[in-house]
Amino acid sequence: MSETDPHIHVKQKVLEADATVRNLISSTLGRVTDAPSVVTTGCGLQVRYAMTSPRPESVTCLACREHAHREYLRFADQVERLGQPGAIPGTNVTASQVAEAVKRLRDVAKRFSS
Repeated sequence: MSETDPHIHVKQKVLEADATVRNLISSTLGRVTDAPSVVTTGCGLQVRYAMTSPRPESVTCLACREHAHREYLRFADQVERLGQPGAIPGTNVTASQVAEAVKRLRDVAKRFSS
């Protein structure tokens, strides 16, 4: 872990960094998850959790921005594929809900590439 690294990074598991995921886990398990003090980033460094952000506008490490961009696009493609009619029997997610989720994910990916 570098004490002199001035950059803001993104967690390697960028999709799990969001407060929504922590809230979902908390509501499902009835327990609050603790944020780790040190995390692995998208660029492979180990940094303090406080030096990471899920917000594209805050991330200053270019390698982390590229990593997050790829991860959000990959997840958008996965949601789009799984959201097709008949892909997962028994789900009640509408095509418009899938399209909106894919649009939001691709918008976040675009913000990381800017």
